Amino acid sequence: MTTGRRIVLLDLFGVVARHQRPGALEKMAARCHVPADAFTTAYWTCRPPYDAGRYSAAAYWTDVLRGLSRPADADTVEELRLTDIDSWSRVDDRMVTYVRSLCERAETALLSNIPADHADAFLAAQPWLHDLEHIAFSGKIRAAKPDPAAFRHCVTALRAASADFLFVDDREENVRAAQAVGMNGHVFTGLEELAPVVDAWLRTG
Repeated sequence: MTTGRRIVLLDLFGVVARHQRPGALEKMAARCHVPADAFTTAYWTCRPPYDAGRYSAAAYWTDVLRGLSRPADADTVEELRLTDIDSWSRVDDRMVTYVRSLCERAETALLSNIPADHADAFLAAQPWLHDLEHIAFSGKIRAAKPDPAAFRHCVTALRAASADFLFVDDREENVRAAQAVGMNGHVFTGLEELAPVVDAWLRTG
């Protein structure tokens, strides 16, 4: 069931923003004096509760460091936290331009898996985000994709029906999860193929 609205709900990393800066994990591993593969495993193993707002940055990095048998002193934790935020700070300028133009003709919102402190930094650095109808950061709403609760949050926040949304993400599992709660979905591979898909979908409204 749809209310007749057309809301484009975008993922952030891999769509509008770029994935983690190459070499970042290796840089953080070197700071901790551990092998890159061991650091990478600890980094991602501990990540889900941090993304979903159930861990603070300090708790996350303490777990990572303890898992590597490294001391979790405050200076190391803060250095890693800031390096991590910087590693996820890049945007795709062409996509930002597209999103800003899209806001002029459609309701546009964002749903991203991102820790709360990363989200604060991103909001401060990217003022165009405030032009969106709604911003749902996992660390703020305490639900991360592909958890259905993340998608339902957007439906409730925008007082819409699930079928009013076209969800765009570069990960197929997240698109399938959105479709499972009744949203329309599109797997992002680039702006050239996204723009006509969005145009066609908006015309059906």
